[in-house]
Amino acid sequence: MFEPYAIRTEADYRAALDEIERLFDAEPNTSEFDRLEVLTTLVAAYEQTYYPIEPLDPIEAILYYLEFRELSLDELEPIKQAMSY
Repeated sequence: MFEPYAIRTEADYRAALDEIERLFDAEPNTSEFDRLEVLTTLVAAYEQTYYPIEPLDPIEAILYYLEFRELSLDELEPIKQAMSY
């Protein structure tokens, strides 16, 4: 069983993720659920340090969404017209 400790290496990180996956369906108010909460907090802190997510520029976010959905800028026109006052 994985014992929670400070996550300092990629191996620690992977082990914590594996344990989170194992505990994912833990029932609230159980020791397993408490372990899950501790591990997710530790993983979040590690990810914030080593895998930070930079906020997207709003235009980049819109363009990414359009590309992901295979949409064009022209398809936003009805939304633009609906928002015009």
